[in-house]
Amino acid sequence: MKVSDILRLKGNTLYSVTPETNLHSAIHMMADHDIGSVVVIQYSELVGMLTFREVIGTLAHHHAGLDQVTVGSVMDEMPLTCTPETDLDEVRRMMLDRHTRYLPVLEKKMLMGVISFYDVAKAVVDAQDFENTMLKAYIRDWPQDVSE
Repeated sequence: MKVSDILRLKGNTLYSVTPETNLHSAIHMMADHDIGSVVVIQYSELVGMLTFREVIGTLAHHHAGLDQVTVGSVMDEMPLTCTPETDLDEVRRMMLDRHTRYLPVLEKKMLMGVISFYDVAKAVVDAQDFENTMLKAYIRDWPQDVSE
């Protein structure tokens, strides 16, 4: 299975902000849409990723209002990325190695979507369920030994 398979099932809704967006607005966007990350876009290119990890870290260190904090000052400027053709086993390794929950998917420099650890886990479970169903059907239809 490839990342493109997950994107096809997930759809193409994508939430983004610019580095100049104030953090307060970005947090409200994440809360309103029940999402754990937003991509940070500048001049049509991915320049970072804002996840709840950066938000929580900022909240722990900024006791003043968040209206003066910009997304660009707290975002992950070097997010781990993959392509639509990246194999799901490789994606799982990458996400586990870097403790990453959200992965932008780029084809050349074009942002195709974002997949989450949940999306990957769901795809693996769905594939295993399908395989189990097929194996059970195969065992049920096992041909009888004609020599008996």
